[in-house]
Amino acid sequence: MHSLSIKFINKTIPVVNYTHKHSQIELLRQKLKELELHFEFRKKLKMISLIEIIGDVAIFKYNDGTKLYLEVS
Repeated sequence: MHSLSIKFINKTIPVVNYTHKHSQIELLRQKLKELELHFEFRKKLKMISLIEIIGDVAIFKYNDGTKLYLEVS
């Protein structure tokens, strides 16, 4: 398990990478770059407390316990 953080606009979000592959982090960064101008996604991202990467999926965990799944491959 690798722990690091990723910066999206003005927010730094901790990332837990269970795949141990640095390429998954780069894929996540590319996906976030694609969604940078998507207003609804940016609005939801403000409430995210943690991102977990498991396989080809990034799990965005919110403060209230809900989750958003995003395919990063």
